[in-house]
This record gives sequence, structure tokens and C-alpha cells, in this order.
Amino acid sequence: MPNSPLVPTVRRRRLGSTLRRLRNGAGLTLDEAAVAMGWKGPKLSKIESANQTIRPGDVVTLLKVYGINDLETLNALDNLAKDASKKGWWQSYSGIVSPAYADYISLESDASQICEWSPLVIPGLLQTAAYARENIAGITTFRTTDEVAALAEVRLARQSVLTRPGKPLELWAIIHEAALHQRFAVRPATMREQLRRLLDSAEMPNVTIQLMPLDSTAHPGVVGGFSMVGFPGPAPDVVLLENLSGETYLEGEGAAPFAKAFERIRATALSTEDSAARIAEMEEGHRK
Repeated sequence: MPNSPLVPTVRRRRLGSTLRRLRNGAGLTLDEAAVAMGWKGPKLSKIESANQTIRPGDVVTLLKVYGINDLETLNALDNLAKDASKKGWWQSYSGIVSPAYADYISLESDASQICEWSPLVIPGLLQTAAYARENIAGITTFRTTDEVAALAEVRLARQSVLTRPGKPLELWAIIHEAALHQRFAVRPATMREQLRRLLDSAEMPNVTIQLMPLDSTAHPGVVGGFSMVGFPGPAPDVVLLENLSGETYLEGEGAAPFAKAFERIRATALSTEDSAARIAEMEEGHRK
């Protein structure tokens, strides 16, 4: 029976694209780099295109061929190679989670930092269970009640990156104030609890929250929200754009404009102190 074709994972794609970029930076062709490793050219080509795995030890040797001896870079890519075929917890929800969403959860689990501009909803990493269920149910046009509940479970499980041992994810979230005025007819307390969650999250040392006021000046964020995912080592940032038709991922030159846009959005938003005061004021208003 023939072997099943190797299905590229998002980790393997990131590893391959990073190795290609580093090889080009070293001024080596595929054949030149492959000869230095004692390989044939097609093997390295398949590794860079994520159609073949590479042993972690070979990653370190290959990087040294490229003249890279930086310990952070060596460790980051060595670990990425080790995890390339590892199954994530989200794969148990494969019937519910789309491949594109699974890719994002994988990116999020490997990330060291996420900068998110969210003009319409509270970011998923900061949502309460009730808020998540209400919004998933409101957005979807085809999910059953059980599927909505499962997707809410996934959203809450993702939040573990903020409290993981060692190096928790650093989150910088800028939320438009309009998102905090959402109302929930079935369960009115939902937004009050969500506002309290934002205040509690803002106390975490690895979480920064800013509000974009309703009366803000013009800024690049008016064209839509995005998430900018950063990783340790040399791997490039990945930007996620979402709409009703699905997810779009950008990296390299395609992601570069978003870093500048986020800086301008951050400068336009309220300070963290003023943001916390505004959220607290709104939370108190829900108690009356």
C-alpha cells in the first residue's frame, strides 16, 4: 500500500519559508546548500516547500552552513523542527475547527507576542465564556447549538497561552470603544462580566489593553481589524485578516505595513490608564 502524501502543517511551512529566506540571505543556491549537507538538491527544495520533514539536528547543521551561530535562532528553529509534526489539542475538534482556524491556533500557540486591533468585538483571548457563546451564535449562519458550544470551548482553551509556564504570550490589544456598547438581550449581565474580565486581564503583566475612543481622530485602523503574530527567533511576523469569506494570512513584505499601522493606531488610542478608567466606568454603569 503506498504511503499517504505528507500534508504540510503550518509549523512546517513556517520552518521551510524561514530556511529559504536564510539560505537566500547567505547567498547560496539550493544545490550549493544541499551539497554542503551531503544531500541532493530536491531534498532541500522539498524541505523549504514543506513537503518533506527535516530532523532537528539537521536544522542546526544547516543553519551553520548559512553562517548562523546565534543561539536564539538555533534554538527557535530547532524547536520548530521538533514540533513540526506534533499534534495540538485543537485537533480533537477537527470536525468543528476549520483548517484555516486550526492554522491560526497553531500560530498562536507558538507565538511570543500578538498585537491585535479589534474594532468590532472583544479579542478571543480576552473573552468570557458567555460572551464567546453569544457572539459565535450571532455570527454563524449554519452552526448547531452543540457546535457553537464546542467553538466556545476552543476559544476559551486558546486563552491558556496567556498563563503558560515559562514565557506566557505577550498580548497588546487595542479595542474600539464601540465594541463595549454591545447589548445581549437574553443575558444582560454578559457585557458587565466581559468588562470585568478586561479589567482583570489588564492587571496581568503580559497583557496590555487600550481603548480607541468613539471621538478619535482618523487612523489606519478604520479600514478593518487585524492580528499581528510575532515569534521568537528569525521567523517573520504573520498577519491575520478575517471576514465572512474566511481568513487571509500575510507574512514577509505583505505583513510589514501592519507594524507601522499598529504603531499609529496605538498612538491614537487612549493610554492604558485612561482605558482602564473608561472600562471601569462602563462596568459600573451596567450595575445601575
